[in-house]
Amino acid sequence: MVFSSYFRFSSYMMLICSTLTLAVSGGIGVALFLAFLFLIIIAWRLEGTKWQLSEKVGLVVVILSLPLFYVDWRYLSNSGEARDRVGVSALAHLILFLSAVKLLQAKADRDWVFIYLISFFEVLLAAGLSISPLYLVTLSIYLTFALSTIIAFEIKKASQSVVINETKLMIAQDSTFWRRLKKKDNSHKKTVAKRLPLVACGLLLVIFALAMPLFFVMPRYGASASANSRRGFSGMQVGFSDSVSLGTIGELKQGNQIVMRVRVDNAITSNLRWRGVALDEFTGKGWRKSGTGGWFEVKSQNSGLIQLGTLVDAKDITVQTFYLEPLDSNYLFGAPRIVAVALNGEYNSLMVDGEKAITISREDNERTTYKIYSETKEPSAEILREDNEPYSVANVRYLQLPNNLNPQIGELTREIINNSKARNRYDKVRAVESYLQTQFGYSLDMKAGKDNKDDPLSDFLFNIREGHCEYFASSMVVMLRTQGIAARLVNGFQTGEYNDATDAYTVTQSEAHSWVEVYFPNTKSWVTFDPTPPAGTTLQTKTGLRALVGKYADALEMMWIQYIVGYDNQEQRSLASSFTKKLYSFQAWISEKYENAKKWTTDRLKAIRGLDEEMSPFEAFAQLCLFFGTLVISIIIAVVLIKRIRFALKERAKRKSVIEFYERMVRLLAKHGFRRADHETPLEFANEVGYKEAVLLTHAYNRVRFGGKVLTQDEAKKVEVWLSEMEAKT
Repeated sequence: MVFSSYFRFSSYMMLICSTLTLAVSGGIGVALFLAFLFLIIIAWRLEGTKWQLSEKVGLVVVILSLPLFYVDWRYLSNSGEARDRVGVSALAHLILFLSAVKLLQAKADRDWVFIYLISFFEVLLAAGLSISPLYLVTLSIYLTFALSTIIAFEIKKASQSVVINETKLMIAQDSTFWRRLKKKDNSHKKTVAKRLPLVACGLLLVIFALAMPLFFVMPRYGASASANSRRGFSGMQVGFSDSVSLGTIGELKQGNQIVMRVRVDNAITSNLRWRGVALDEFTGKGWRKSGTGGWFEVKSQNSGLIQLGTLVDAKDITVQTFYLEPLDSNYLFGAPRIVAVALNGEYNSLMVDGEKAITISREDNERTTYKIYSETKEPSAEILREDNEPYSVANVRYLQLPNNLNPQIGELTREIINNSKARNRYDKVRAVESYLQTQFGYSLDMKAGKDNKDDPLSDFLFNIREGHCEYFASSMVVMLRTQGIAARLVNGFQTGEYNDATDAYTVTQSEAHSWVEVYFPNTKSWVTFDPTPPAGTTLQTKTGLRALVGKYADALEMMWIQYIVGYDNQEQRSLASSFTKKLYSFQAWISEKYENAKKWTTDRLKAIRGLDEEMSPFEAFAQLCLFFGTLVISIIIAVVLIKRIRFALKERAKRKSVIEFYERMVRLLAKHGFRRADHETPLEFANEVGYKEAVLLTHAYNRVRFGGKVLTQDEAKKVEVWLSEMEAKT
């Protein structure tokens, strides 16, 4: 009974884990998973009762389910389900339905096998839907129960076969012996049931150990596994295209999806931002790229780095490692000023525009890992205050303004600068920045432009006086341009929340941000300014149990990305190249030794024929005899040793297997208080116990253990009979 319950429990848990794997991968919803759990509880309660479905009824229901699959497919297609999800969802529903029918049915061995195949197919389907580390957790639990279930199923089948054969034989011979043997079999099943979880865990570890080499040679196909990741990112191109309308950053900031994780080394400043795209042309309602700067391709150097600028001082370099989630954008992010990029994977070039934005050709459903080297130290305020040189022709596009710009914006800017008594370019910029930070409110509500759609910027500056970062940055750039100061708008992300468990920043959509870059020609530098009030730039630190759990969940995700998803084909090729080099080195060493031995033998053969003046024929013959004699003797010794070792191991195994019956007898007697003293011989101990069977077993043990004998087949059968009789007596 104990073993039967264990078998059913393990089988049910195997199916539950496979369904959970499908649920965490997005194949089925939470409600459907909970409903399936409720059905499993019902099936457990009905197991072995008359209320279970018969095999014929189960077959009819399964056949009727095939048209239901088509109906479900059509329903999902008409209910607004994504086209690439319809087939997957319908298939998942069909699988759950079939497993439900089998669970409610009276089950023979073939029905259990069918349930196991269904669970395995669920895991395969889930593998194509998710690249989350949570899938790895559920898969590990599934494998544990799967191994345990397979072992239990084989024991169940073997037990059934033994019962059938032994029943036919023993009914005619000795019913008393059969009862004893059945009692022994039940005891053995209890022991097996207790050990099965440990055996399953051990086999799981072995499977992982064997599967690890496959990880290093099998390619990762992120495209097929990222369907779940793409959902929820349909609008991620907002703010990162070549044209942006005012208000769209506010929409982006209301999302909570993770965009990227960033690990930073040698941070020169604590106020890091992840720059994405810079826009230079204002249309009155939004921003776009003028196309003046153009795009140009930059290829990697021999070192693997793609250099984008000249390095001034190596001490000022901040290294950032980005783990970018699947986005509908080809832009890469990095702290300004980027001097070099190191890309993982098969990329050996990238595109850079006149505003130093970076793009690569990548699929919108794949994660990307890369490194950015940035010179983040900016010129000091003292140096910038001295920089009042005129702009060159190349900088004229950063002074562009629409023809219908409200003249009040220029008047307001002049008033701000005059009130601040600024006399240089830098102080004028700071005056405008301070005005916007202190005199306006921060809000994600898109109020500006509702009453004045033709001029949302004027509506923000003179009517609404509150908005989000995109309005503040746009206002500052336009206001500076009215005073002849070259500036541009930058879209990207704020630093993000630091996770000490991963030593990295987690950046979500809510950290989407716009700021301003102003050009200072004397130092040839674009300097960052941010007019958004502190309410829009200060990150709210999360606390409590939910934040703690989220921190370590993100650490698991980070580890998964870094070591599993981030392990790309380039690293595989590097590993394969290293292994190939070592293999070639070993082959070269073998070839060298072979050639040396061949030359040595040839020289001696020439000397024997008298063709070598430096060595006598006798000396050469003696050396050859000594060499080949030593080789032959070594081979003979090795063969003899191998045979002796194999014989000894075989005899030891045979003897060990034969005398196990004595150890069984000792354990059986120990359970009932009979323990052998250190001064007693085995035979003295058997006589003291007083069982005739114990004396007979000890005599057989002495013949095998000390007499070098081997039990015959008839004697081995008698031993089993004596042990069974002892079990009956004790």
